[in-house]
Amino acid sequence: MSRNGKTTTEKKIVVCISGMAGTGKSTLAKKLAQKYGLRYYSGGDALKELAKDEGYNPSTRGWWESPEGLSFLKKRESNPQFDKTVDEKLLQYAQQGNVILDSWAMPWLLKTGFKIWLAASEEKRAWRIAKRDRISVEEARQVLREKEATTKAIYEKLYGFRLGEDFEPFHLILDTDNLDASEVFQVLCMVMDNIILKTENP
Repeated sequence: MSRNGKTTTEKKIVVCISGMAGTGKSTLAKKLAQKYGLRYYSGGDALKELAKDEGYNPSTRGWWESPEGLSFLKKRESNPQFDKTVDEKLLQYAQQGNVILDSWAMPWLLKTGFKIWLAASEEKRAWRIAKRDRISVEEARQVLREKEATTKAIYEKLYGFRLGEDFEPFHLILDTDNLDASEVFQVLCMVMDNIILKTENP
């Protein structure tokens, strides 16, 4: 891939960005995809499409942390087919190459690609979500804990890993607590330019 954002045919770039809610992974993954001319696919967006088929309305901001979003999360916990369907689709996209995947499961399921984990403390993530959804920090913290306990249970049951605790698949772990979104983006661009685009996929 050249610096002007045009992809090359001889190399298939696969980047997976992961992190708990409130780390900014979706926004940053989209920005990177746009800058480098890569396709962007989100596991969360794909799950929202399945939620629509189940009668939910996941179009509101912060839907995953809403009562309706948490209700769908419980449905996923009792029916693993939702997540299996999405993960199979993301694996197909990864095989095509030249993609950035915004996913929790892909770092463990993919055998290739560069895998990035964006880290942040619960306090910082709760503050960011409270600001985004216009709720109190305490409310945001309680919702995060409920959501993440169920999400961790889903992936441990499906694939055997502990989300947010097992970092073995990752090539880069970036602590975002003291960085704003533009600073995190600058760091990730340096990683793209100096590591990912200069070497073959691991």
